[in-house]
Amino acid sequence: MQQSSPSRTAEVVCLFRALEHQRRAPARILDDPYAQRFLGRATSTALRASRAAGRLAELPPRLSAGLATYVLARHRFMDDALGAALARTGAERVEQVLVLGAGYDTRAWRFAEALAGRPLFEVDFPSTSKRKEQIARRAAAELPATSVHRVQVDFLQETFDGPLLRAGFGRGARTFVIWEGVSMYLTRSAVKATLALVHALCAPGSELVLDFWFLLDAPDHRAAAHRFSANLLHLLGEPVLFGVHPEDAGAFLGRAGFALVDLADADALGARYVRDRRAVYPANFVVHARRDP
Repeated sequence: MQQSSPSRTAEVVCLFRALEHQRRAPARILDDPYAQRFLGRATSTALRASRAAGRLAELPPRLSAGLATYVLARHRFMDDALGAALARTGAERVEQVLVLGAGYDTRAWRFAEALAGRPLFEVDFPSTSKRKEQIARRAAAELPATSVHRVQVDFLQETFDGPLLRAGFGRGARTFVIWEGVSMYLTRSAVKATLALVHALCAPGSELVLDFWFLLDAPDHRAAAHRFSANLLHLLGEPVLFGVHPEDAGAFLGRAGFALVDLADADALGARYVRDRRAVYPANFVVHARRDP
């Protein structure tokens, strides 16, 4: 994992959202009008080429196997959970939002009205966070006003709790936590340590959305291809290190002090959000959980 320069993976994920914005509204899984602002030279060229061709640029199916669709559906699942949480009032009112490994997440602007001045904290490596901050500053006049705090953390050297608290994060406040596209690249101990930190920092009733990878164990060619792709990622320097089967997710989260609220695998994500013939990558799933008292 390259940390000295901004994350290319985060930029590709941002490109997926920018491309989706070009689809006709009825077919969109989600709509992110701000994603294109954070594209670099190569990804901006891909977006312009897609527009010029009058069709959406797609990865070859044998390479993507529904990965872009999964990334978009995952984002939409988390958006829906966040929107519902921000609408709650009284004792269940969310006081702050935390995005771990934020990349080029644009929820601070897309949910500016629903946040209604509540702070949103983004935690990421300095290289990516600084690039995002520079772009956001240049475009400030064209972006909705929002209370966003970017917290730069070298995860290889320190935990995120200290920098987060120094940035004004409210320890013990009811929080909505987003941890997207990260767990599968960490060790089991690192995933458990992160969940423990979230549990310690946030009030009972706080909510968490995240996704997991799991090993497809069906005796067919598709499952074999996905098992091979995990090994290929290792050779490319982004190894898949951690997985939880959907059947075991509730117990795993329960041991960390979180109760499972909702779980959506590829079939569920497709049924909820996909309105065309796009397939959803089958070896990941998304969960929504609540911190126990």
